[in-house]
Order: sequence, then C-alpha cells, then structure tokens
Amino acid sequence: MPPLDILVNGAPATCPEGASVEDLLLHLDLPRARVAVERNRRIVRRDERASTRVESGDAYEIVTFVGGG
Repeated sequence: MPPLDILVNGAPATCPEGASVEDLLLHLDLPRARVAVERNRRIVRRDERASTRVESGDAYEIVTFVGGG
C-alpha cells in the first residue's frame, strides 16, 4: 500500500495507509501524552485519536507541551 501524503506543521509528510492519529504520533516518534493535535483545523481529543483515521491530504498541527518555569 502506498503511504498517504499529508501535512504536519506545514511540512509535507507521509503516513502508512490505514493509520489512526494515534499511529501517526507513534510514526512521528512524538510523546503522545504531551501533545495537542489539530486535524484540518479541528482539535482531535485524546480519546478520539485511536478511532480517527488519517486520510490523504489531511493537514495536522501538532504542538508539544513543554514544562518549565
């Protein structure tokens, strides 16, 4: 199966076909517990990540939370 062409934070990226948003975070090696995900200008809640499928042409904004002070 060919990979899906998507955008992540404005940059072209690919993702395996059939992947969920949760799978995408794993594919990108991101800390799943400390990120916010927006898909096509809509926030993907943490409890929706496993059931939301990545589709060709999707645009994602992924923000990592950083602690400090």
